[in-house]
Amino acid sequence: MMNPEFFNLYSHDFARVAVGVPVCRVADPVFNAKETIALAIEAEKNGAALIAFPELGLSAYTCDDLFHQKALLDACQHALASIVEASATLDIAMIVGMPLRVEHQLFNCAVVVAAGKIRGIVPKSYLPNYGEFYEARQFSPADSVAVTEVTLLGGTVPFGANLLFELENQPLFRFHVEICEDVWVPIPPSTFAALAGATVLVNLSASNIVVGKARYRHQLVSQQSARCLSAYLYSSAGKGESSTDMAWDGQALIYENGELLAESERFSDRSHLVYGDIDLERLSRERMRMSTFGDSVRRHAGEVARFRKVAFPLNLPVTGKLALSRNVERFPYVPSDASRRDERCSEVYNIQVQALVQRLSASGMQKVVIGVSGGLDSTHALLVCAKAMDRLGLPRKNIIGITMPGFATSERTLLQARKLMEVVGCSASEIDIRPSCLQMLKDIGHSYTSGEENYDITFENVQAGERTSHLFRLANHHQGIVIGTGDLSELALGWCTYGVGDHMSHYNVNASVPKTLIVHLVRWVAETGQIGASGSDVLLSVLDTDISPELVPGKGKDAPEQKTESVIGPYELQDFNLYYTLRFGFSPSKVAFLAHAAWGNRDAGRWPEGAHVVRNQYGVGDIKRNLGIFLRRFFQTSQFKRTCVPNSPKVGSGGSLSPRGDWRAPSDSESAVWMRELDKVPDQ
Repeated sequence: MMNPEFFNLYSHDFARVAVGVPVCRVADPVFNAKETIALAIEAEKNGAALIAFPELGLSAYTCDDLFHQKALLDACQHALASIVEASATLDIAMIVGMPLRVEHQLFNCAVVVAAGKIRGIVPKSYLPNYGEFYEARQFSPADSVAVTEVTLLGGTVPFGANLLFELENQPLFRFHVEICEDVWVPIPPSTFAALAGATVLVNLSASNIVVGKARYRHQLVSQQSARCLSAYLYSSAGKGESSTDMAWDGQALIYENGELLAESERFSDRSHLVYGDIDLERLSRERMRMSTFGDSVRRHAGEVARFRKVAFPLNLPVTGKLALSRNVERFPYVPSDASRRDERCSEVYNIQVQALVQRLSASGMQKVVIGVSGGLDSTHALLVCAKAMDRLGLPRKNIIGITMPGFATSERTLLQARKLMEVVGCSASEIDIRPSCLQMLKDIGHSYTSGEENYDITFENVQAGERTSHLFRLANHHQGIVIGTGDLSELALGWCTYGVGDHMSHYNVNASVPKTLIVHLVRWVAETGQIGASGSDVLLSVLDTDISPELVPGKGKDAPEQKTESVIGPYELQDFNLYYTLRFGFSPSKVAFLAHAAWGNRDAGRWPEGAHVVRNQYGVGDIKRNLGIFLRRFFQTSQFKRTCVPNSPKVGSGGSLSPRGDWRAPSDSESAVWMRELDKVPDQ
């Protein structure tokens, strides 16, 4: 099945926007209009639906008292007419800055132009009159005039700072415009615009440059977009503005909910553009999820009611392929930047340790019991236990580490388990569970005890159950608690046996940590040398071990019959599916689209820097098949295991599957609606 629209970002509620920084000439609107039009044409060719330009871009910001010259004001209107004419053949909305006379006053305005018409005019609300700024000398603020419409270029146009612009064929794309100083005040107009439904906030700014200001713009725009759960486009004037008393760097920024999507080159000698692909659905879902956003709308109902909606059609490039240009991290739970990843690992590790310290302190327990398999999850849980004992001032011998080889335990993992317990310094012991398992199999009449190689699910779960039984009785014996080792990825996929160690415990330190992050947590401990050189060696050996439950005997001692990822799919892809399904509730087709953007070729997304990962590539068919596995297991077959999980600390905003936390769902729901939606994804 071929479906080119699947590969088009607009099909998944993304919208491409642009910020243009044209070279300008002071008091030369003809030149400035030509530069503006040229950038708009380029942005439209690249699929942008909206482009914003700097404050007073048609005249230049630094005209000073020239703004009171009729010739300049008339020339700006003629320049605007040329832009309106050019827009008739362009499928892009343009926002340009200019001075405009209204009711015997002069206003610093943003003019929205699309499809050959002026759609609305927004005057600046707050005029700076301090430092190097004295705008009140030339301009009036937005609230100094009572008109709601003006006549311009032969038409009647909405006028006011309370306008919301909406694309008729994409109602999630509703934008508001403010101008420069408007966002520097304690309560920017865009705050109320966001409460009134604007998902995209636009700032036409001039903003001269001084030391430290570029960084502060980042902070300002980032925080405004985060507080308002919106995208924010910010422009500033560049080459050509007067240097009489100021300098200009032409910084343009695009943020989405606090995250930087794009930043322009600064101090450029040429006109330039930056693009950002905004996830409109993500913004809408964040507002829906955060109930306090709705509370704010209610509490500021008077301000919200003042806004007027201006809807207009725009031909969006929704047919054919249009690839996503924003970076989609392959590992959403793991920062790609090495320093940020180390910071993330340290914070997650300390959250887990602090939670376990609190649980032990509150319960009066001084000992923990943990099953150590020599695999990834129990290794990390053991490291958390060791650090918790250090924090409590208790000896690590208070950790009762048990390795319990069974019928399929490999020599490799058994040696790793022994070495781990040795380097950690816990109380280590070993219990061969085969005799008790054989007794159980015999008691229930299983054919394995009659010499048949019957490695069915009963055979597997008898081993898992025996291990768990030993752990809980040892905890009773030592007056301690059992520490769970199962992780978030296993819980999402139901890859755990009900009521046994990877599902049930007294306290589970790993329950909200996905497998891909546990890999990096263990590597971080190894590379930072926290348990010595020999300890680091065994941790790296664990990381190189195939993930397997080791419950079915293989052909050799170190050749496990079972490889987990061959059954449930690669964890790196399933963690990706989990993140966007759990955190944002995206449809399967959108999750697949994002996965293709991240994993569709070897050069697409970012790989964790220095993370020693295998650089895999997944085609659409691979993505669809593995997403199908995820959807069936997550929505239909595994919820009953999640409704009774033990206490565990939530470590990240990516979500938790605790019924007391981020996920409450019925245990007997169907997956049909998700599987039908998955059919929209092409097979190749």
